[in-house]
Amino acid sequence: MKRRLRAGQYFARGVAFLVLIAIVGTVRSLFVLGDLGESRSALIDQLAPAALAADDVAIAMLDQETGLRGYVLSGEQRFLAPFRTGRADADAALRQLEALLRFDSVAEFRAEIEEVAAAARAWEHDYADRTIAEAGSNPGGPRSIEQVDAGKASFDRFRTAVEQLDARLVPARSAARDALRRNAQIVRFWVLFTGAVILLSLLLVARLLRTRMVRPLQSLAAQVRDVARGDFERPVTVDGAAEVVELAEDVEAMRARIVAELAALQAAEADLRRSNQELEQFAYVASHDLQEPLRKVASFCQLLQQRYGGQLDARADQYIGFAVDGAQRMQDLINDLLAFSRVGRMERPHTDVDCGALVERVRTDLSRAIEESEAEIVVEGELPAAHGDGSLLRVVFQNLIGNAIKFRGEAPPRVELSAERDGEQWRFRIADNGIGIDPEYAERIFVIFQRLHARSEYEGTGIGLAMCRKIVEYHGGRMWLDTDVPAGSGSTFYFTLPAPPDTESR
Repeated sequence: MKRRLRAGQYFARGVAFLVLIAIVGTVRSLFVLGDLGESRSALIDQLAPAALAADDVAIAMLDQETGLRGYVLSGEQRFLAPFRTGRADADAALRQLEALLRFDSVAEFRAEIEEVAAAARAWEHDYADRTIAEAGSNPGGPRSIEQVDAGKASFDRFRTAVEQLDARLVPARSAARDALRRNAQIVRFWVLFTGAVILLSLLLVARLLRTRMVRPLQSLAAQVRDVARGDFERPVTVDGAAEVVELAEDVEAMRARIVAELAALQAAEADLRRSNQELEQFAYVASHDLQEPLRKVASFCQLLQQRYGGQLDARADQYIGFAVDGAQRMQDLINDLLAFSRVGRMERPHTDVDCGALVERVRTDLSRAIEESEAEIVVEGELPAAHGDGSLLRVVFQNLIGNAIKFRGEAPPRVELSAERDGEQWRFRIADNGIGIDPEYAERIFVIFQRLHARSEYEGTGIGLAMCRKIVEYHGGRMWLDTDVPAGSGSTFYFTLPAPPDTESR
């Protein structure tokens, strides 16, 4: 007998394959990233600083040589200023070069670096310092040819050492750049390869699920519908995952039993008719709006809570409370989601809406919350009229003011509303002194069902700000959080609405 895999086994194998590909790609990418980091460090943190330090030494030594020559020729102390500056710069650059010798990529140039340092210090100590000392006793006096030649030979030795170091650093830096580029290409390959394999694997898994689960279930459903319509002679058979085949076998057994019972028990016709009615009722209930069953669940759970609360043990009361709370939250979610989905679909004529009057209506709607929290709603100036759907705009103001009251700090809430003209639109500002919002969540708060706090801290479904932005965008405006508000200073929201036609900018 052909062994059929269960859906869970299909899923487990697909997931195992994807995990394997992800692990292989990740491990390989990590190794290559390690090589990439080493190449980058060798180039940017070691070889490049070494080359720059060598150039700095050469420039600083040239400054010393120039300053020394000027002092020897003129005897003026001012020419020693660039010499001393060059001496300090050269010492700093040499220290940097010698410090870089701790890296393997620079250590191979130890001989060249030590020769540069030795040549530089030899010229400074054996020629420059002695020449300055002699010039101090005989400013501007002549120097012997032997002394000048010795200084030139010493400086030429330094130049040669720097050139040899540069000559070795150039190919090393080029090789490091090539290694960096090569490792970057390998990382790119593995990322693309892993992504492509995962994508193809997902497509394969999707195709497999469709072949072994979706299509067999659709075929089974069609056959079951045919049987339900009275075609009891048609056998129910499907090929697919083990669960689907087992379900088909159970349905087929049920069909065969029905056929046998129909042949043997004509008296059961009434029962079968009632059974068909129950099946039709089940189909109706299964396709009915979710609101009605949820209302029933919530109502009966509340009845259980009211009638039997305290009569059962504490855990039973807790379970009933969970059921009531879950049903009510599901109703809230469905209601909010329905309201969210209706925005823009239920077209109503747009009119000139007095936003000042709208805020007063919102103030009345939230009077209880305002009184309990001792909130202060301050309208700065006069709010203008906007062109739109008044009922939807009321939701925007009610959500923003309600949030300012809900997410309050220790001080009584204070909400400030103002508006100013911005071209063909009005830009509204609503600021509060509440707990504030971190700028990194400036966009996340407008995503449906996204919450920044646990439900136990603040009630709500996480759809209010998403609804506000959708309403504003439906009216042709935009809405955003001011991310420049200092931490602990509350939150400030801006949104724009179209100004009524034939109105002048103020």
